[in-house]
Amino acid sequence: MRLPRRAALGLLPLLLLLPPAPEAAKKPTPCQRCRGLVDKFNQGLVDTAKKNFGGGNTAWEEKTLSKYESSEIRLLEILEGLCESSDFECNQMLEAQEEHLEAWWLQLKNEYPDLFEWFCVKTLKVCCSPGTYGPDCLACQGGSQRPCSGNGHCSGDGSRQGDGSCRCHVGYQGPLCTDCMDGYFSSLRNETHSVCTACDEACKTCSGPTNRDCGECQVGWVLDEGACVDVDECAAETPPCSAAQFCKNANGSYTCEDVDECSLAEKACVRKNENCYNTPGSYVCVCPDGFEETEDACVPPAEAEATEEESLTQLPAHEDL
Repeated sequence: MRLPRRAALGLLPLLLLLPPAPEAAKKPTPCQRCRGLVDKFNQGLVDTAKKNFGGGNTAWEEKTLSKYESSEIRLLEILEGLCESSDFECNQMLEAQEEHLEAWWLQLKNEYPDLFEWFCVKTLKVCCSPGTYGPDCLACQGGSQRPCSGNGHCSGDGSRQGDGSCRCHVGYQGPLCTDCMDGYFSSLRNETHSVCTACDEACKTCSGPTNRDCGECQVGWVLDEGACVDVDECAAETPPCSAAQFCKNANGSYTCEDVDECSLAEKACVRKNENCYNTPGSYVCVCPDGFEETEDACVPPAEAEATEEESLTQLPAHEDL
């Protein structure tokens, strides 16, 4: 039934407020679905591996279990546990491929013990073997044994997707992830391996692990007698912080923090019993609640009353006229 135009327009603001669909809601690829089915099948093998008949007759149990191990009964129990009733895609795939799984179980598992390789790679052709990618399962950059020299991830690795290019781990760069990024140096390199290690924090580029191995100093550091050392910005002729702040030096940098006059050794509020409260760039001096404020002290209530009474008693007496 079509909503009236006025009602449909009234729903528009509500529709605009709905959150966008999350990225995680993307459908799994055919390879991911196949791998998931195989993982559940393998878990079913584990769950049924030591099924206990509980008869007490060891010889009979061993004979029965050896038959059960490769029986259609065990296969049926595994298949029944593969998909939740609400998982439509899993059940759809299982229904379409049940004959393949049965053929592997009854005839081919001894010849092809790796179900994933036989089912997802060779039979359905929705996945590739590790280290290969794309429709034709070509070897990843750097070879299928150590894609991306072991220092990155091959695009499409193990699937029928991707282009086989390398996404390097942190510290590595280059088509095969064998080169070091700025901030890293080559600590090991041979025909098969390349290892990049982080430089000292003082170095932008380096040839070794210490601040004396820097090729170029990081910002906030300066070359001094062959080593990159921290610049103390707080000691500069023109301080980097305002007059209401104090400068705190840090490696390669500094911070400006508000001065807390109330925490200084020399008291900012000098009257007796007076409280000091820090404020951005300043401070305030306040007597506690109930205290009487005088020029040189904050007087407690009882003491203030006693002082007032004493003052009254010291007034001169008036003679009666």
